[in-house]
Amino acid sequence: MSGHLDYEINKELGECYLFMGELEKAEEYYLKAIGSNGIHSDPYIGLATVAIQRGALEEALEMYGKAHAIEPTDKSFSGIGLIRMELGEHEAAFEQFADALRKNPENMVALFSLIRLGHELDRLKEIMPFLESHLEVAPDNKEVRYSLAGCLVCLERKDEAVDHLNRILEADPEHEAATELLNQIQA
Repeated sequence: MSGHLDYEINKELGECYLFMGELEKAEEYYLKAIGSNGIHSDPYIGLATVAIQRGALEEALEMYGKAHAIEPTDKSFSGIGLIRMELGEHEAAFEQFADALRKNPENMVALFSLIRLGHELDRLKEIMPFLESHLEVAPDNKEVRYSLAGCLVCLERKDEAVDHLNRILEADPEHEAATELLNQIQA
């Protein structure tokens, strides 16, 4: 049992030091966590974050890969996606973010990255199901609803966009972006 406790303590210390920006200490404790008990993906995700902070993208990709081999999570998919995006591999990044959202429709990093790539790569139709899945879980998320409305406008589905914008404005009559988009559609 003490092995598991060591793991938890080392992982927590790694996260604390990472949060405080002390990369060497964070790395030291993540490595201790990896050496303690069993096989867990979290310390590798921590080490990937340390590598990203240092600008070592290839090393970060390797750490995400190790985390992924243990347990593919929305965090590992998302992390790999962010690095692929940073490396200019937008199509590969798109797939990683989509996989992250299939695991967890509430992963906001993946969702907003996918929205950005959907616009850049002209793949709006493909991102809409992810926005809709998120809204099933979190119907009050105005930013996601607004993004969905924006996609619908781009796809010439203005009536549906108006419905979403009206839902935003019912909840938040002061929402400027929704008001502006609605005025553009109805102009």
